[in-house]
Amino acid sequence: MKAIIIAAGQGSRLGDLTKNLPKPLLDINGKSILERQIELFHKFGIKDIVIVRGPHKEKFHLNNVRYIEDTNYLYGEQTSSLMSARNEIIGDVIISFGDIIFEELILKQLLECDNELVLSTDQNWQKSYEKRTDVSQKFSDFVALKNEQIIKFFKNSEEIIEKNNIVEFIGLMKLSKIGSEKIIETYEYLEKNHVGKFHYASSFKKAKIIDLLEELRLKNMNIKIENIDGVWCEIDTPQDLEKVERSSIFN
Repeated sequence: MKAIIIAAGQGSRLGDLTKNLPKPLLDINGKSILERQIELFHKFGIKDIVIVRGPHKEKFHLNNVRYIEDTNYLYGEQTSSLMSARNEIIGDVIISFGDIIFEELILKQLLECDNELVLSTDQNWQKSYEKRTDVSQKFSDFVALKNEQIIKFFKNSEEIIEKNNIVEFIGLMKLSKIGSEKIIETYEYLEKNHVGKFHYASSFKKAKIIDLLEELRLKNMNIKIENIDGVWCEIDTPQDLEKVERSSIFN
């Protein structure tokens, strides 16, 4: 098992906090986001960890990891960042966004679930947006379900009226050997052949992971969701940072 962490984002919504520091290296009660993820991966025996980095790459000084450069971070998006490490997507692979913090239980649940592609999702996502003043749901990734089957991946929860049938993708997923082969095959075909808008993205180069997931769904890939029981947070704004720093879970 290998873990790939996408850590090439610019973190613009955090303002001065990420002006000269990659968002995944932000300190939360004495440990960076990346250090917390790496500790959890090690706890479950995942020692082969690849970090895809972009801006301020000289700030990364973590031990026992391998780095891959996203040289296109200024012009690409999440999917192109991930595919900077396409040669590492072989066999069983965990893929994690580099700006999320999560409890051990969430990773345990994901590792215990088998399919070509398994996504960690939050069915209680609406609570995290209550009383928010600095971010809207349009920046989040959602999955629409009908009779427990995935019917759509999308960006804005307002598109679906029946909100009880929506879960939020938290940015953590697992590929099997077959799943890894399929995601690479799909990406490389689109890279050569796709022209124009790509799902929610203005172009294929600007595709986020949620756009790629929707394409994989349309191509009938076996995708399973695993609703989490633990606590997690995406560090997207100063309000997020303050929230996790106050939490006793992430001391």
